[in-house]
Amino acid sequence: MDDEYAKLIRRMNPPRVVIDNNACENATVIQVDSVNKHGILLDVVQVISDMNLVITKAYISSDGVWFMDVFNVIDHNGNKIRDKEIIDYIQRRLENNPSFAPSLRESVGVVPTEEHTVIELTGTDRPGLLSEICAVLTDLGCSVVNAEIWTHNTRAAAVVHVTDDSSGCAIKDPSRLSTIRDLLSNVLRGSNDPKTARTTLSPPGVTNRDRRLHQIMFADRDYERIERAGRGGLRDRDRDKRPLPHVTVVDCIEKDYTVVTMRAKDRPKLLFDIVCTLTDMQYVVFHGLVQTIRTEAFQEFYIRHVDGFPISSEAERERLVQCLEAAIERRASEGMELELCTEDRVGLLSDITRIFRENSLCIKRAEISTEDGMARDTFYVTDVTGNPVDPKIIDSIRRQIGDKVLKVKHNSNLSPKTPQPTTIGFLLGNFFKARSFQNFKLIRSYS
Repeated sequence: MDDEYAKLIRRMNPPRVVIDNNACENATVIQVDSVNKHGILLDVVQVISDMNLVITKAYISSDGVWFMDVFNVIDHNGNKIRDKEIIDYIQRRLENNPSFAPSLRESVGVVPTEEHTVIELTGTDRPGLLSEICAVLTDLGCSVVNAEIWTHNTRAAAVVHVTDDSSGCAIKDPSRLSTIRDLLSNVLRGSNDPKTARTTLSPPGVTNRDRRLHQIMFADRDYERIERAGRGGLRDRDRDKRPLPHVTVVDCIEKDYTVVTMRAKDRPKLLFDIVCTLTDMQYVVFHGLVQTIRTEAFQEFYIRHVDGFPISSEAERERLVQCLEAAIERRASEGMELELCTEDRVGLLSDITRIFRENSLCIKRAEISTEDGMARDTFYVTDVTGNPVDPKIIDSIRRQIGDKVLKVKHNSNLSPKTPQPTTIGFLLGNFFKARSFQNFKLIRSYS
């Protein structure tokens, strides 16, 4: 009855969304007022992330039965959102229950489709793993339509959409699906793997692809730190020279919250990754502040568990810190970013990844997509020891594949280093000195 009553209240009070290009000089402001429910913050942030918009500031308040959020957003070029079609789409998604509306972009699941078969993969990372997976899929007559591959802390996870080479449709034959599962599991299993490699075909439900990857790696416990150097040059955090995120979890006794503060190098979808992890770990964000200053992102959240209680043990605090650090690091752009754009064909991905493997490149992360017969792929690569790739090797690979086909988009090793983390106080400290949470409505006037 309580659940039905909550649904009735939400139907009687649909979300109110205001998208304003005049309230702030350098960003589009999105305000969302809605009846509160668990996961609504993630729903809203996911809509913004699906549009590849960058959140530069955010104020979050969901204390009690009402949810009030304000987001400053820009496009990937740093401009306000002027496209009326995009603005209308965001408005419709947010006002028509964003958790159930179809995403404009990626999703995975078993909703009946003739388009593709979804494969989820988990196993120990090693040099050449993606090449071996692609070779198996090609030999089995599978075309990779799109995919995303993450590696973190010696583990690898992927969500792959494939079709049958001959028909261009989803693969439905049970015997063939079983063969695909068995052969991919053999590739993933490797040797001396203390964890179980997994291959899943078309899991139940409909889930955002990025969120599903977080769930896969969280279930694989990739947040547990490795004490010694891993296989294939993957190193523990003491030997990793990249700037690490700084996450703290402390008590706010006077308001009965747990306070999570985070400082990291800013990047696309950072807020989504944090909120996704908090939500899947069954925490509720009651108040929050997000701010980007140049290349650094600062985030602070006042949270409780879904049972209404703050974190009560040091072990739980430490686990949350580890999980949030892992969420930040999984999508970090490590290594050189290579962009491939060419006409798609059967076996293309297998050939490209084989060339990378033969030249001792290690793929840390990859985004694979095809659109209108064109393959548009992005790879983040290092050498097999995790160090920067020799530019001469990249030049040789580009000559082999084609200079116009494969381009160097970005080299993170040449980027300015993020200053080392320092201790920061509560960003919302002054807010909690107020006598009432009603003061949070003042956020509407910020710029």
